[in-house]
Order: sequence, then structure tokens, then C-alpha cells
Amino acid sequence: MKNISVYFFIPFLLSWCSTIAIAQNSQKPILTKLPFAFSDIGRTPMENTPVLFNSRLLLVSNNRPGGADAKGKDAYVYIDDLQTGKEVARFGQGHSFVSAYVNGKELNVFALEFTDFGRIMKSSGIDRLTSTDLKTWKTEKVILPDGNEHLFNSSVCKDDKGYLMAYESDKPVQFCFKFARSNDLSKWEKVPHLAFTGENHEYSACPVIRYFKPYYYVIYLHDKMAGHKGYISYLTRSKNLIEWELSPFNPILEAGEGEGINNSDVDLIEYQGKTYLYYATGDQEAWGTVRVAMFNGPEKAFFENHFPKNISFTKTTAEIK
Repeated sequence: MKNISVYFFIPFLLSWCSTIAIAQNSQKPILTKLPFAFSDIGRTPMENTPVLFNSRLLLVSNNRPGGADAKGKDAYVYIDDLQTGKEVARFGQGHSFVSAYVNGKELNVFALEFTDFGRIMKSSGIDRLTSTDLKTWKTEKVILPDGNEHLFNSSVCKDDKGYLMAYESDKPVQFCFKFARSNDLSKWEKVPHLAFTGENHEYSACPVIRYFKPYYYVIYLHDKMAGHKGYISYLTRSKNLIEWELSPFNPILEAGEGEGINNSDVDLIEYQGKTYLYYATGDQEAWGTVRVAMFNGPEKAFFENHFPKNISFTKTTAEIK
């Protein structure tokens, strides 16, 4: 029985779970946290991206054992089949902070290459790992740090100009996120003079980005704040990457019973008309696992309903002056 995974039960949970489809007016959209967590036997899951690739539901994740003392030689990327619970690929030794993007028959995985983690971090930047069969992988460097900058998470979406990446940095604020553009997912150019640092030049980590014209939407991690339990997930949107509006329903995710002090590293997928948010729980140090929250509607509605009409929003800028 040791190989049986909680993934086996996902189809039954999804058919069992139902919520109100679309929030109306200024009512906060309903997110239902599904009653299971992913097994962490032999692995330390945190960053992850669910994808539909070649008609298969997959979860792209990374294993980074050792916490603040993690070594690249022990880290790797792995892919699980969400319907069987079996690992179907293991690759990318020395990589972490993973995200994924499906481009036709090609799976693109973006991950940070590193040798040492923690206070004295040693990394050569963000790599792109690609495959069409989950067996043979091509690796290339796509984003390099500037000076003494350190990079972390990244996320990619498609827009009217090509592809846009949001990537996490520790400069000018630890943490913030910046942007880069590409026409082919291979060659990337950084967008100059922009770094999202929240409303008050503050901790804004692990972004996941989506585009539904005319808005870019980013879910990111906000630092602990009074009145809330630990690290919380915020949502913001922009038409031009410069001026941003914060959802009045922030935080959109917050640690509940049994989730420690953390709801972080969100990524999401739309499947059969519903939206599933995969997120990490834990204490940001010794333990963590991955859970799922569901919105009973498509991704576009999920994002749009977090910005109700006819109300004003808190605004901020990503422009570096």
C-alpha cells in the first residue's frame, strides 16, 4: 500500500465538491480548500505548477531538502501524474523554484540553478528546461542576476506581445518581482526600471502571472501582518506593468487550521470549467506540504471577480525612480 497516493482520490473529490459559481457585486469570490494534502514522503514539496500536457494532468514540482542549508547536488525537479499519483519524470539536478508553461507539444520548465542556498546563496540564474516526451531535456540559461542580485521564483504567461515572465528578486526589496519579455521562450529581455514592491515598498515574493486582456494579474506572497495568520497571498492587476491595483479582497489565501503560518507559492490551472489553486503550507522552515483550493468557475472569472465594478482600489506603482 505504500505507493498509493492521495492523487488517486482527486477525481472523486472534484466530483464531490461544489460551491457558488460566481461572486456577485462586492461579494468575495468563494475559494474552497479541498480536504487533503500531498504526501511529502521522501521529498520536500513547495514550489509547483499544475499543467495539462499531452492530455495528461501533471504536477511539476521541486525537491529541495536541507532548508536553509540546502545544496544544489541534492535538489531536483520531478513531475507527478495527478491521476495516478506516480512520478513520471525526474530531472534538473541542482534546480529549484520551479514553474512550468505548456507550449503546444513542448513542456517548458523554468527553475533556478544553484549550488548553495541560505545566507550565502550561490546561483547562476534561471534556466529553461524543455522536453516533448518527459525523457529528454534541453537546458539553457535565460535570466541572469544583475551584480549581487539573487533570483528565486518565476512564472510565464502569453500576452499580445509574445511571452511575459515575472521573476522574483531580492533587489531593491527582499523580496520583489520584475519582468522579462520573449518572442520564443528562449531569448529573454528584461523590462527596465520596473520592480513590484507592493503598496509600501515591501516584501512581495513568489509571483504567478496570468493575462486576460486588458489586465495582467499576479498572485504574490505578502509578509506577515497584524490581524492575519502568517504569510498570506495577495492579488494585484495592471494594464501596463507600471500602475497596479490591489484586490479589495486581499488576502485571497491565508493559513487555516493545520496549515501552519503559510499559504504561499500559489500556481493555478483551469480544468473542466473550474479553477484550482495549488499552494504551499507549513512554517517556512522545518515543514511544508502542498494543498489545493477550488473556485467553481474559469480562471478569467476568478481574477475578474476579485476586482468588482464600481468601487475604488488601492493603487501602487512598479516604477523604479
